Amino acid sequence: MIDDRYTYLLVDVFCILVPLIASFHPKVNFYRHWRFFWPPCLFTAVFFILWDVIFTHRAIWSFNPRYLTGVYVYNLPVEEIAFFICVPYACVFTYFCVASYVQLAGYEKAAAKISVVLSVVAMIVACFNYYRLYTAITFGLLSILLAIVARRRVSFMPHFYLSYIIILIPFLLSNGILTGAFTDEPVVLYNSEHNLGLRITTIPVEDAFYAMLLLLMNVSGFRYLSRRSARQLPEPAI
Repeated sequence: MIDDRYTYLLVDVFCILVPLIASFHPKVNFYRHWRFFWPPCLFTAVFFILWDVIFTHRAIWSFNPRYLTGVYVYNLPVEEIAFFICVPYACVFTYFCVASYVQLAGYEKAAAKISVVLSVVAMIVACFNYYRLYTAITFGLLSILLAIVARRRVSFMPHFYLSYIIILIPFLLSNGILTGAFTDEPVVLYNSEHNLGLRITTIPVEDAFYAMLLLLMNVSGFRYLSRRSARQLPEPAI
């Protein structure tokens, strides 16, 4: 029987384990592109960790000590900090594989329209729920970022959206564990005053869009650095 204290840590490990091992597969070789991944990953992690610190301090969400190792950095459990490394790695690895091996040429305009629609809807949700801080900030930031990529007509959005759909499957599993779908109590507890109160099983609906924001920031940085380098991504991803 696994000690409850390692629950969140094991979620982090299982998120990154398979993508990390697969990174060295000769048909993938994602490890050769690590220099494009780590700078935007660390930048994005700092952004989300600062957001996390503030929200934890304001009790917008909190962490159940029953499922933590007890190691903290400021007011955050070390597992939460590791989350912003492990999950982005798995997500960008998924994007890299999709971009490398799935042909989506010709879908750029459709993806741009999807970005515009999502941006408008997200901003409406944010504005009508300005007093719910998790909802307002998540949807507001996502709306701004989607508007930027739509305006710049970036070419990677078809692969991004397909990657996001694929990632939703492990997302439902990992976030289900963290929100109490498979445990006696939730690992992460949410203040209902600051979200819509809508759940995908046990997962606040905001989490799905929080994940999209996290992934889009990482993929955008990864793409930016890779395009600046002499070593480009495989042809289908360009």
